[in-house]
Amino acid sequence: MIPQETIQRIFDTMDVVDVVSDFVKLKRAGTVYKGLCPFHHEKTPSFVVSPAKGIFKCFGCGKGGSPVNFVMEHEHLSYPEALKFLAKKYNIEFEERELSAQEIAQKNQRESMMVLSQFAQKWFSEQLLHTNEGKSIGGAYFKERGFRGDIIEKFQLGYSPEARDAFSKHAQSKGYHLDYLVATGLTIKGEHNQYDRFHGRVLFPIHNLTGNTIGFGGRIMRNDKKIAKYLNSIDSEIYHKSDILYGIFQAKKAINQQDKCFLVEGYTDVLSMHQAGIENVVASSGTSLTTNQIRLIARFTQNLTVLYDGDAAGIKASLRGIDMILTEGLNVKVVLLPDGEDPDSFAQKLSVEEFMNFIESSQKDFIQFKAKLLMDETKSDPIKKAQAISSIVHSVALIPDSITRSVFIRELAQSINVPEQTLYAEVGKKIAAKLNANSKSQYARTGAQQAVEQKKLSIKGSSLEEYEKVVIHFLLNYGHEIMFTHLDNEEFGLELTEEKTIKVAKYIFSFINAEDELQPTNDLYYKIYEEYWKNCDNEKYQPQKHFVNHSNPQISQLSADLLSDSYELSKIWNKGDRIVNLDKIDLKINIPKTLWEYKYKKIQSLMQAINKEMALTKEAKAVDELIHRLMRLKDVNILIAKELGERIIM
Repeated sequence: MIPQETIQRIFDTMDVVDVVSDFVKLKRAGTVYKGLCPFHHEKTPSFVVSPAKGIFKCFGCGKGGSPVNFVMEHEHLSYPEALKFLAKKYNIEFEERELSAQEIAQKNQRESMMVLSQFAQKWFSEQLLHTNEGKSIGGAYFKERGFRGDIIEKFQLGYSPEARDAFSKHAQSKGYHLDYLVATGLTIKGEHNQYDRFHGRVLFPIHNLTGNTIGFGGRIMRNDKKIAKYLNSIDSEIYHKSDILYGIFQAKKAINQQDKCFLVEGYTDVLSMHQAGIENVVASSGTSLTTNQIRLIARFTQNLTVLYDGDAAGIKASLRGIDMILTEGLNVKVVLLPDGEDPDSFAQKLSVEEFMNFIESSQKDFIQFKAKLLMDETKSDPIKKAQAISSIVHSVALIPDSITRSVFIRELAQSINVPEQTLYAEVGKKIAAKLNANSKSQYARTGAQQAVEQKKLSIKGSSLEEYEKVVIHFLLNYGHEIMFTHLDNEEFGLELTEEKTIKVAKYIFSFINAEDELQPTNDLYYKIYEEYWKNCDNEKYQPQKHFVNHSNPQISQLSADLLSDSYELSKIWNKGDRIVNLDKIDLKINIPKTLWEYKYKKIQSLMQAINKEMALTKEAKAVDELIHRLMRLKDVNILIAKELGERIIM
């Protein structure tokens, strides 16, 4: 159980912009901040963070809530785990203890695997720094590569002993279950034995955006051509190598600040550049570059520079990855290092200033780089030249921005001596072919998929439920605002003394509580209504903060939705072609009208329910009671209709 005072301190300390900025590059837009949503793919920002309301909201996928909800959703954490995460971020004391073997067994698979990975990282680091074998083999390797102690500590480097099952035995002796050791890939289970995947290797822990170890890369220390030099963790519940970049946790702040990211190939390239003082650098974790990795970079910057060594074969093999970067709309440049150099060796030879000067003077736009690379090989062969031009045009056609495409076509026409109009025509053909293919793919979706998507678009809830939603909207947005004062007595028929006022929440509760059956029937709306009602007399109560940070993620999400500026009442007050925006209404006029209409709809719903019940009831006494109740509701309905006048449509 987390002490309430600890939770309150976390709520009082956390800042939604600060929390979200750890994962998304945000730019100020008036009173809010905008960025690319981390929960769905988008190229135009629809993700908004409001520091005034303490919420995030994506108008593309609909996700929203408090900083706690953001961490829960992004890191797949439970509510208590998200609080613990935020407490750690803000250095707030949080009671915790080592888990027992029994408690570990009770954890769900993902949580257990995360705990196990942290345990493994600490043990491997301990082996590297404090055992004779680790220091003489792993330590010697890192020293030979020129890595300082602060870099080894920063990236939590480690060593797995040569003994085939040293880690597996140790982990099981501490209560970690073999099933989770196998699931994370740390242990390989044979027919008659088990052994460590990374035995005899130096280890490079792979971290997620929050700094938790989710996987490992290991380099063998023996000269054995039959064994892979580098070995990665297997894909698991917590680690997908195609979704993560090595060094992203250590680099994200620098990428955000400098609005640029360097992409290299290997682990040691990242380490050397950090050691040289260049921190905005990541590697693709020993895999070919993937779309998800590119989108991860795009959350922090639109500017990517790829560093290549002089290996022509390697460069050609990576051209497809660059095309993927163009497709995602990033501005991509390429730097070709001197022959025989890679980012690791080159960064260790130069100062930060010299290295950055080299990059600035050597970097080329990818289209220019690709054109020179391919055209230099064609010589006087017209067939090869045509193939090269076709490949270059293919890359240009992938650029989503039409102005950028036009600039490249103009420059390309001059550099490869091909008429500009010819290139435009070829680019147009490729774009048209892509659109046609996408259209066919869209048409080929199954009827079931279309039905599901249509349902997502059309769900609005019943008319009564829409009114319930608006009532909760009024409570959250205006509950503590003064609605009437004594100056409104004559105009609105009130009976207030000079000292008294009526706030919106009090007005709503007095109206709805006059009849118990008028309370919301939707579970989430009712929970918000009831909690607000119980705390209404507390002058220190902050309803917006309370519900946005609610432990129930559905309530937090709903609160974020209703507090978002774009929420409109599009049907209830839609008369003719007029749509009323809830953020620009006259509370004194519209809240009473809405409540009367809500009451009318609610009573109609109750009457319909009674009629259905009467049709199924055979006992005379029960029928009489239902009739009496129905007549009473009809009388109330007539009075409401008179109150509303012509606004009620029978």
